[in-house]
Amino acid sequence: QVQLVESGGGLVQAGGSLRLSCAASGRTFSRGAMGWFRQGPGKEREFVAAITGSGGSTYSADSVKGRFTISRDNAKNTLYLQMNSLKPADTGVYYCSSRRSTRLATNPNAYDYWGQGTQVTVSS
Repeated sequence: QVQLVESGGGLVQAGGSLRLSCAASGRTFSRGAMGWFRQGPGKEREFVAAITGSGGSTYSADSVKGRFTISRDNAKNTLYLQMNSLKPADTGVYYCSSRRSTRLATNPNAYDYWGQGTQVTVSS
């Protein structure tokens, strides 16, 4: 089992920045791909960004490309999401996720473990 604990959410003004962190614990023999998802009010959970197990490749949703950067530090067992130029549309609960496969995935059903979520609110 893998346990994921998120931090870094909060309230920011439009145009501001936040850095989310996700600390992973548990079995680390095989480091799978990880991803960030978000869920706004009254919306389904949507893909934000993903990164391969090694951190060598990333993929981001069109809505956040050029603004958000996903990264990981496997030595620290930590996943990050740097969010810049935030917009009110970015508001939602952000979830860290992990899967056993090392390959990228955008479908939340492909992920095996989830954090509790952290609230990000962007004001106008």
